[in-house]
Amino acid sequence: MIGVLAFAGMGASFMQTIVIPIQPELPELLDASSADTPWVITATLVAAAISTPIAGRLGDMYGKRRIAMALLLLQAVGAVLAALSSTLVPMIVARALQGMATGVIPLGISILRDCVPAARLGSSIALVSATLGVGGALGLPLSAIVAEHLDWHALFWVAAGVALVAYALWFVFVPPSTQRTPGRLDLVGIAGLSLGLVGVLVAISRGEEWGWGDPRTLLLLVGGAAVLLGWGAFELRIEHPLVDLRVSASGAVLLTNLASVAMGFALFSSSIVFPQLLQLPTATGIGLGLSLVAASLVLAPSGLAMMAMSPIAGRFERRHGPKPLLVGGAAVLATGYGAVLLFHHSLWQVLGVNIVLGIGIGLGFAAMPALIMQAVPRSETGAANGLNALMRSLGTSIAAAAIGAVLAQSTATVGGVTGPSENGFLLALTLGLFAAMLCLGIAAFIPKPREVDDPSLPEGSLS
Repeated sequence: MIGVLAFAGMGASFMQTIVIPIQPELPELLDASSADTPWVITATLVAAAISTPIAGRLGDMYGKRRIAMALLLLQAVGAVLAALSSTLVPMIVARALQGMATGVIPLGISILRDCVPAARLGSSIALVSATLGVGGALGLPLSAIVAEHLDWHALFWVAAGVALVAYALWFVFVPPSTQRTPGRLDLVGIAGLSLGLVGVLVAISRGEEWGWGDPRTLLLLVGGAAVLLGWGAFELRIEHPLVDLRVSASGAVLLTNLASVAMGFALFSSSIVFPQLLQLPTATGIGLGLSLVAASLVLAPSGLAMMAMSPIAGRFERRHGPKPLLVGGAAVLATGYGAVLLFHHSLWQVLGVNIVLGIGIGLGFAAMPALIMQAVPRSETGAANGLNALMRSLGTSIAAAAIGAVLAQSTATVGGVTGPSENGFLLALTLGLFAAMLCLGIAAFIPKPREVDDPSLPEGSLS
């Protein structure tokens, strides 16, 4: 069962990187303008962010296995639609459906809490949580190889096969969850959260291209923030909210979610910098001149490092608790960023540092769901994990905008080749270092979880 949950999680996160090898050719492939094709990526990002907290809540109410399998079907439908598409609008719809599958990961983590013995829970959570990074790291070279040797539609037929295999494995190996949260479906809450996140995330993801002072960017950013504030006020007033903000505002949950934003930023900073650094021609004086496939293979071992940390993180968490695990992961992450500021001039240096970063991410991602589940009732597990996954997605979105802006501003022409300068890369990596240190500082102040009122547990016990 644990292997099935991890496989489904890797397949869902694979959707985030599947179009990277063909991204420069999308205007020609879809017969669209270069200003419109970024929506192929933005749609996946926004759909993933919206689906995770909503899917978590639906899982608490109607069964985590049922909702997760529905998301896997949507992922398969989206992949088939993309494989049959050659124009922009169907592709955007298809990519949004694929992005929704990201909700499978927090649902899988919540299922572990219901089904896995305590002795194996920590390492199991670590493995499934790490798939947020592993799928992207391992999927990129696969996507690059397929795109290089086959028609680009083959990428999506592969994705459809992965989704259908994951669906079949869930049906066979994952038991139905018996935990249910009574209540009514908060349709107003779903609409408010969706509209607010669409506004904020679209503004963040397209702000660099449109301009941060552009009326479209400001309207979406301010309007989305206003909708989210109104949504929060509404959620506090109803009996069965989509997200229990009172639980989310408790010290342990709030600080863990803030640390998740910082770690998401740190994760994505290197994911933007390293591919460009590896692929820029050597004539720039900073680039290493690798092909996309070669660069992807250099970066893939970080995903293996995240996976390898699962049993180690589980043993550490059982012995010392999740808070020291998060502090340790953030410290390793900061060490890796500090090292890359000095050592980034050869393939082996980038490879080594990226593995260190993968170790830090693996430890941190293992700790965050465990911290959340310590602090919330079992009836709120799905929604709380979904919100935490949203916080990580928010961190990666902010990183994409901030790092993209830094690299764009530092663009220079050296040796006849135009690309980011060394100072631009160093500033981007410094932002990653700052995010890792911020995560470390926040994690140090996460309080011991209070006892939670959970009817599924004996009175006075910790969830």
